[in-house]
Amino acid sequence: MSEEQLSPAIEELLVARNPRGMASIRNVLPAGYYARAARVLNTVRGTVLIGTGFPVLDTFETDGPVGAIALYQTLQAIGAHPVLVCGPPLSRVLKQNYRVHEIAVGGRNSRQAEASAALQLWQPEAIVSIERPGLSARGHYSNIRGEDISERCACFDDFLNQASCPTIAIGDGGNEIGMGNVHEHLLNFDIEPTITCCDELLVADVSNWGALGLIAIIGYWQGQDLLGTLSTRNTLAYLSAHGSVDGVTRQNTLTEDGLPVETGESVLLQLRKMTGFGDLL
Repeated sequence: MSEEQLSPAIEELLVARNPRGMASIRNVLPAGYYARAARVLNTVRGTVLIGTGFPVLDTFETDGPVGAIALYQTLQAIGAHPVLVCGPPLSRVLKQNYRVHEIAVGGRNSRQAEASAALQLWQPEAIVSIERPGLSARGHYSNIRGEDISERCACFDDFLNQASCPTIAIGDGGNEIGMGNVHEHLLNFDIEPTITCCDELLVADVSNWGALGLIAIIGYWQGQDLLGTLSTRNTLAYLSAHGSVDGVTRQNTLTEDGLPVETGESVLLQLRKMTGFGDLL
């Protein structure tokens, strides 16, 4: 597959199941968005802030952290300095094994100052949001069920709003950071859409898979089977051992948005084949 064909093919693959209407959102985005975002990350050698973590009940969901960890490992492998940004309880789990910048949960008064201080500290060359709740026009956070989850959310929106570097966001439903880019196209969706925007919006049926799409293209350019070093199953097991739940079922299982781990593994294998690493399977 040629470089010109690769990004559109990945964009099509990642919304092929279309459980939440992301295929229609793909149609309003300028084609090549995965390649454009990957190009930014492929050249970064400084700090990349990766925001993730969507609260479910008193814990966090599996969609988001799996992709964030995969992207962290990839960026570290190519010489960048990734930092995961999230609030507790996820931050306290991840900081045992990864660089983490913890942000406060609940309250709005100090969030802009919190983001400003973090940006000054880290001086990021890029910011990525993967399945982070985005503020609505009412200034609230809500989940796919329409429940107000503001008191359990940390705010990553202001990191993107204040950034002077490129910002990338991945979402799968419409209430995630970055989906403000297509706000008017989400008004008929059964959600409260976010208004928080980004420079490059990526959509996928499961946000974790969006990270895999980025890694596939970076690996293609690097001439490395970067996806071949990853294990969705192992990462899900790691998170599950620390109390994660599936965002759809709310159960502590090795699943992503109600889909078995085998589905995500199949997507990863398809991406490897697309990028020329099928002979390594």
